[in-house]
Amino acid sequence: MTAAHDTPHVLDRREGPYGEVVLRRHGDLLQIIANGCFLMDTSDGRSERLLVDAAYDALDGRAEPDVLIGGLGVGFSLAHAAADPRWGRITVVEREPAVIGWHREGPLSAVTAAALADPRTKIVESDLLTYVNERCATFDALCLDIDNGPGWTVTEDNGGLYSPAGLAGCARALRPGGVLAVWSAQPSSGFEETLRNAGFRQVRTKEVPVARGVPDAVHLAVRPG
Repeated sequence: MTAAHDTPHVLDRREGPYGEVVLRRHGDLLQIIANGCFLMDTSDGRSERLLVDAAYDALDGRAEPDVLIGGLGVGFSLAHAAADPRWGRITVVEREPAVIGWHREGPLSAVTAAALADPRTKIVESDLLTYVNERCATFDALCLDIDNGPGWTVTEDNGGLYSPAGLAGCARALRPGGVLAVWSAQPSSGFEETLRNAGFRQVRTKEVPVARGVPDAVHLAVRPG
């Protein structure tokens, strides 16, 4: 029987600071559900890897750039960054303690065990916008994989991250010439315009075709030097 026909099995269900989060197994796949909304699973990871690679490529050969990954999720972005020796510090900000636990001692450790053991990796339990507004550390790249996209947020308060004020906070977390990369379940020309209005340059979108429906997308933008 294929994974598509198996009945999903809940492995863990917790009430977190932002609502209910669930880890379930569907055949060979692990899935994360937040407040009843499907977030991601371990089926592919192409677009999450593109998120990291596109950010690196946009830095034009900057030596050992530091990356801040917003959202741990199923761990594809972290694992891919840690597998690349060209990155410097790899900081992951995740606001759900349950998700962090599933990686440190749960089923998702199969994806990220090597990355978590990498001395470059640091996991921070925090809301991303709070973190970038309260910390003075800056990064060369900021890779966001927190929601299903700027127009499809997990919780209503996440919308502030994609607002002019939220994007200004992201810009402050970037060094001059630093890259902001945002994962989305679909391309958004409106978000591209928001990025431009927030002062970012070289705004563009890379698409990843999917089996059915609209392609996944990675929105890219550069903080002016």
